[in-house]
Amino acid sequence: MKAKRFTEEQIIGILKQAQAGMKVVDLCRMHGISDVTFYNWRSKYGGMEVSDAKRLKQLEDENRKLKQMLADSMLENKAIKDVLSKKVVTPAARRKVVVFLMEIHHLSERRACVIVGLCRSSHRYQAKPKNDEAIRSRLRELAEQRRKFGAPRLHILLRREGHLINHKRTERLYREEGLSLRLKKRRKRISHLRVVMDKPERINQHWSMDFVSDSLYNGRRFRVLTVVDNFSRECPVLEADHSLTGQRVARILERMALTRGLPEVITVDNGPEFISKALDLWAFENNVRLRFIQPGKPVQNAYIESFNGKFRDECLNDNVFVSLNSARQIIENWRLDYNSERPHKSLNKMTPEEFAAKHNQNPKTEKLSYCWY
Repeated sequence: MKAKRFTEEQIIGILKQAQAGMKVVDLCRMHGISDVTFYNWRSKYGGMEVSDAKRLKQLEDENRKLKQMLADSMLENKAIKDVLSKKVVTPAARRKVVVFLMEIHHLSERRACVIVGLCRSSHRYQAKPKNDEAIRSRLRELAEQRRKFGAPRLHILLRREGHLINHKRTERLYREEGLSLRLKKRRKRISHLRVVMDKPERINQHWSMDFVSDSLYNGRRFRVLTVVDNFSRECPVLEADHSLTGQRVARILERMALTRGLPEVITVDNGPEFISKALDLWAFENNVRLRFIQPGKPVQNAYIESFNGKFRDECLNDNVFVSLNSARQIIENWRLDYNSERPHKSLNKMTPEEFAAKHNQNPKTEKLSYCWY
């Protein structure tokens, strides 16, 4: 803005000279101004003091600023109304709105970013996409091999293979590839009294047993005896047959005693095989205590119930069994994979065999977060 030739103090001084009796023509000639300028000064500053002139100038500046702020606010309101229907959440969407405001409403980059709430450095940022094709293909292969695994477990498998990526990147690729699982919503049940489970402190201290049934391709039913170590989550055996009596269960446990040893306590339900005299006699002779849950309370045997759910989802429901021999082979392969490859969140994302080996090396320092999956 061009500076004024005369200040307010000088103008008021010239007007006071005219009031003192000096002719206007002489004043104009002395100060090099026209008579029109003099009369304009008199109409504006006539009767004022220097302080009044300064105050008038301040009011004019404030008035000009308020008018400018009002004009800017009206322009911003009009721009906001134009983009009010657009959903601006992600930085990419905000960048598009900033470009729209700059092109349509002729706003500066600074003002457009302030309206949208985006930093100017974020607006100028140029994305550098990474080449995720190798990770995408491997993620699809793992998801095809393990159809019941979600993004967290697939992320663990990718990191084991050397893909050192962030879990958020894995989840983004997982969603973009359309691999999300559709899980059934659990039916809301009546609240009941929770039972505090005993926490085992070492391997072979507490086991759990149960039965799972399925059918062959020809429709004939067969059963599977499931056994889980409650501490290490290892599955020592999965025995499949058309008939499994109490004597057969005792023989299976006797066979495991030769290679693994026997536990102190085995938690079972009230099935006929577990309350049989043969199994009771075997437990007495081998100094093993059978702990029976209350009838209709499977939550009291949560370890084996959780294992049975994973066993059914990842093995039984995912395979077709032509014969009993093929079923035994498939089930045994899944058991080995479960013990050596499948990561467990309750074991700090380790496999049961890794956790057991680590616990045997340093049994005092390992701590568990007790969840059943």
